[in-house]
Parts: sequence; structure tokens; C-alpha cells
Amino acid sequence: MKFFSYESKFSQLLLKICYSCYLNLLWFVCSIPIFTIGASTTALYYTSLKVIRGEESSLTRQFFHSFCENFKQSTILWLIMAGVGLFLAGDIYILYHLRLSTSGTIAVFWTVILAIVIAASVIWVIELLFLFPLVASVSNSNRAMLKNAFLIATHYLFAAILVFAVHFAMFFVVVAWFTPMIILGEGLCAMISAWLLNNILIISSGTSDDAEEEET
Repeated sequence: MKFFSYESKFSQLLLKICYSCYLNLLWFVCSIPIFTIGASTTALYYTSLKVIRGEESSLTRQFFHSFCENFKQSTILWLIMAGVGLFLAGDIYILYHLRLSTSGTIAVFWTVILAIVIAASVIWVIELLFLFPLVASVSNSNRAMLKNAFLIATHYLFAAILVFAVHFAMFFVVVAWFTPMIILGEGLCAMISAWLLNNILIISSGTSDDAEEEET
């Protein structure tokens, strides 16, 4: 009976999975207008971090508190990242076809350019993985958020790889193996990522506060 008690690790794990399912639904509904994906992702990570730290109360209230509070900044950052992402995707598509349609020295040139753009895309992904969890944790300017997300991700590269692996695994499972897993989707990814990044974000929050005091 102790195994199924509310305080047992098994029960707490099931509870967090249920939370993930509910938060995934909130995230999906609030992301439907597309331009609100940034705000809903920030709110998702804000609430997931609260759950991981044992500070959750009303998930709905906490989610929409963060959604409204960080809406402007998260939307601006999301539009910037989405614009850069579309630009990189377009470049990769064009360069790939240029590479296929040429040969010799010109083909080598396009291959080098394509490799550079792919490397920039990897940096973009790393930035995206840390940006909204950071917005959910600290207050700072847009420029500082973009810079710090990159610096933190590269400093804790192993954590960035793990977070990417979590999202990739979920994508693979939903698309190629068990589609109903979409009910957990980004909610479970955010919960696992919040668990992986919790200590990093706490340390980073302290560093950001110190930096703000120095600037003041």
C-alpha cells in the first residue's frame, strides 16, 4: 500500500505525468495563433519549473500568470527566432539544390557554404532550447536573453544535448511509433527539461541578478 500512497515516488511520478498532460493541453491551445508560441512556451516552462521545485499551486493560474506577464518579451523573442529559423531553413533548401545542380569547384563552394549554414542552424536550435526556460526564470532585456541563452547552453553543452534528445525522442515516438503520445507531447518534454535544467537556471538566475546589480 505504501507503494501507492500519495507520498510515494511512484505516485508523485504519475502526478507529474498528469500535470504534463494538462500543461501540454494549455500550451497547445495557447499556441494556436502561432505568434503566441513564445509566450505559451515560457508559461509552460515557468509552471513546469514550479512543479519540479514543489512550488505548484493552481497550474492554470500559474500558467496564465506567466503567459500574461511575459507575453510581450516572449512574443518578440519568438518572432525573432522564428524569422531567423525560416531564413536558415530557406538557405539550406536553396544551397542543397544548388549543390546538387553543380559539380567541380563550384559544388565544393556550395558545400562549404551549406556546412556553415547548417552550423548556424545548430546554434539556432541550442539557443531556442534555452531561451524560453531562461525567460521563465529571470528578468532581463531581449538582447541579454538572447546572449545569455547561448552562453549558458554552450557552457552546459551536455545538458543542451540531453534536452535536445528529449525533444527529438518525443518527436520520433509521436511521428514514427505511437501517435497518441502527442497527448503528453511538449508538456512532458518541458517537465523533463525543467528537471534537467533546474539547477542550471537557479545558478544562472543568481548570475543574472549579479550582472544587473553591476550595471546599475
